[in-house]
Amino acid sequence: MPPPNPQFNAIGKHEAVRAMFAEIAPTYDRLNHLLSVNIDKRWRRLVGQKLADVLSRPQAIALDLCCGTADLTLELSQQAPHAQVIGCDFCHPMLVLGRDKIPAQSSARLVEGDALRLPFADASFDAVTNAFGLRNLENVESGLREIHRVLKPAGRVAILEFSRPIIPLLREAFGFYFTRILPRIGALVSGSRQAYTYLPASVSQFPDQKRLAGMMRDAGFVDVTYRNLSAGIAALHLGTKS
Repeated sequence: MPPPNPQFNAIGKHEAVRAMFAEIAPTYDRLNHLLSVNIDKRWRRLVGQKLADVLSRPQAIALDLCCGTADLTLELSQQAPHAQVIGCDFCHPMLVLGRDKIPAQSSARLVEGDALRLPFADASFDAVTNAFGLRNLENVESGLREIHRVLKPAGRVAILEFSRPIIPLLREAFGFYFTRILPRIGALVSGSRQAYTYLPASVSQFPDQKRLAGMMRDAGFVDVTYRNLSAGIAALHLGTKS
């Protein structure tokens, strides 16, 4: 199968993305932490902290969408042990690896499902998270509307995604690393150069911080805010279903 088209909302991206992640699943966690120098762990921890008030509600239930190998699913369940956390992804090999990481005593569980056609009823969740998966959807606007559908009234969404560094010198340095160094390391460790060439290309095509906030408002979210992380290398967007 050809590599995924990195363009925003590219037609036919769905199956190519799934095949790509299935291929790199065995080395996915190791490369994530290596290539980000473990900063990704701190970013995920912040997601849980920002949703602490929602996850502390009685019988709170959260959905970690595009959960991959369940890193954020586990982080949420550890920060809010009394909440039910469900991870959902459409790539089976990633879910198998994630399942093996979940402790026996954890209430977290994983479900195979498509982010554009979620197997959940309307108003099912107090919180929905998405870490580094939104730009991989074939239609981001449809994905945002689907998140809105499954959230309860007053439910919160948290979207963690690569974004635009706000410091010019950092933007240039990160761009060089992201486009020249990262694909070589990724290819060496995973055996797939196309996956780690797709990553920076898809980030460059994805909406910046302000545009993504506007898309969230268009999907029906209110009180939309965002916080730049590591000077805008990533951004955490938050919103509420009114």
